[in-house]
Amino acid sequence: MQVILIQDVNNIGGANELVTVKNGYARNYLIPSKLAIEASPSNLKQLQERQKQLVKKEEKLLAEINSVITVLQSSPLKVGAKTGTSGKIFGSVTSVQIARAIKEQKGYEIDRRRITIIDDVKELGLYKAKIDFGKGQEIEVEFEVTAE
Repeated sequence: MQVILIQDVNNIGGANELVTVKNGYARNYLIPSKLAIEASPSNLKQLQERQKQLVKKEEKLLAEINSVITVLQSSPLKVGAKTGTSGKIFGSVTSVQIARAIKEQKGYEIDRRRITIIDDVKELGLYKAKIDFGKGQEIEVEFEVTAE
């Protein structure tokens, strides 16, 4: 029996997916648990429409991510840190500081958990951080540590 999954089901498939399962499994478990619906012609049309909408949303999201990437790579960020007389910084530069600098200087709010600092930041200078947007979209952003 063919069913359309409403939610992800382990070892069967993901949401909005057309799968073939045994009749008893579909009638006794999947459909009563509201994990799937029967694959009737009208339900198949609704599935196709949902998939078209998901594709449009994904394309729009990718276009937005690409515009954010171009803005972030246009110029290095400036991150302030307290320093000693020799140019070494006290403490370290964290992803929270980089996220705050992106919000203040570029106008985009990026979750600090998506930011990974590549180099050890011990002194003033130019360093790189990696930002993961998901779906394979990953960029390197330069930031400059300056004295406060």
